[in-house]
Amino acid sequence: MALYPVILAGGSGTRLWPLSREFYPKPFLKVVGDNSMLQDTILRLDGIDDLSPPIVVCNEEHRFLVAEHARQIKHDTRSIILEPVGRNTAPALTLAALSIQANSEGDDPVMLVLSADHVITDVDAFQKAIVQGLRLASQGCVVTFGIVPTGPKTAYGYIRKGNVHTFTRQETNGSAEAYQLASFVEKPSESVAIQMLDTGEYLWNSGMFVMKTSIWLEQLENFRPDIAESCRQAHKNGDQDGVFYRPNAEEFAACPPDTIDYAVMERITENSSNGPASVIVPLDAGWSDVGAWSALLDVQPRDDDGNVIQGDVYTHRMKNSLVMGQHRLVAAIGLENVIVVETADAVLVAHSDHVEEVKELATQLKQDERYEQENHRKVHRPWGWYETVDSGPGFQVKRLTVNPGAALSLQMHHHRAEHWVVVRGTAKVTTGDEVSYLHENDATHVPIGEQHRLENPGSIPLEIIEIQSGSYLGEDDIVRFDDRYNRHKQSSAP
Repeated sequence: MALYPVILAGGSGTRLWPLSREFYPKPFLKVVGDNSMLQDTILRLDGIDDLSPPIVVCNEEHRFLVAEHARQIKHDTRSIILEPVGRNTAPALTLAALSIQANSEGDDPVMLVLSADHVITDVDAFQKAIVQGLRLASQGCVVTFGIVPTGPKTAYGYIRKGNVHTFTRQETNGSAEAYQLASFVEKPSESVAIQMLDTGEYLWNSGMFVMKTSIWLEQLENFRPDIAESCRQAHKNGDQDGVFYRPNAEEFAACPPDTIDYAVMERITENSSNGPASVIVPLDAGWSDVGAWSALLDVQPRDDDGNVIQGDVYTHRMKNSLVMGQHRLVAAIGLENVIVVETADAVLVAHSDHVEEVKELATQLKQDERYEQENHRKVHRPWGWYETVDSGPGFQVKRLTVNPGAALSLQMHHHRAEHWVVVRGTAKVTTGDEVSYLHENDATHVPIGEQHRLENPGSIPLEIIEIQSGSYLGEDDIVRFDDRYNRHKQSSAP
């Protein structure tokens, strides 16, 4: 039976500020190894039989990041579904389920629900659990994966095991066990978590599931018909844009927000005699949701003093700390249990006991309209990226890198002129009705109000120094006339 992965890549990841930003959130970070968390989520599925390319559900603003991260690891996506607004995980999963049901070849496909921002170090154990879950889901069970606890964590929800599930021995030849899902437990206090772990009955709630698409939609209709109806209408009246699918924005915005657990899973468990069987498959695979900076101390190798060090960092008499340098030398002396994260435009210093409060700090930055909450200095675009080098009253200097074969939109500005200098590669420049080719050390000027486009016709990245001058230099002073990425059809598209 084919398995359809659904990767939920929503959210803002504010607990990992300043590395995570609103327009570059947690799934796209490289916190463990050389791949982003989204890339690792896709790659750890390699080798599972009868696997469909994944469906990714993400925010509209992150669409090109998802596509680019998949391209970098040479993996296709079945679809990238774009949420115009966040409505939490239940509506996001419903959009994916409707897409699978409408486009799958199987009569009753099974979907695997994953988060794009989890770390799993034992891929073999993970895949064995997925295969176990698929067997049970094919029998009509709703399967969730319970993480074998490593301690009384208070940042996670818990699930309680019931009796050994009756299908288990037959389906797995006795090689593994699954349990009836007895109940969900909210994030406990430390004392309650210790008591729960002493019983041996509790696992962490991973937020990963396997179930038939039809069962999810039926149970959602039973328990949250308002969500089901809003999502059906939004999906029915949506638009396909290449690999991207846009549900109807107005109808999806009217959908009530809710989580998978609250909307369906807890209610199935409470009404187990009248619905599908809820089953737990235990998972012991080095899992973490990296919900705070302190979590990196658990998933990264430590030095002899218990520190996790990344980047150009010097330490002396440091203990049990995370010190991360992104753009410059970071030196730390004589501290314990601290988190230090340096980026090009912001530095976070926090005690490890207070890392949960980073979310509150990021919220305050947003309220104060600080750009450091939204973007890094390096801003990604579908054609490549740009980085602000310097700025002041009436001017701004940027470094642009345009990928081979890529092009900026045909556009104009009301308030600024631009001067381009080619540092590397070849540029095809349209200015008004004229088209010219610029090579290294060549330059050109784009006056205020002139239609223009910058393209890279070559096979190597094109690097440009752009000098902007004018009365207003904001990114919203762009009028697009044509764009191969269809951003001219989206009024707020970056």
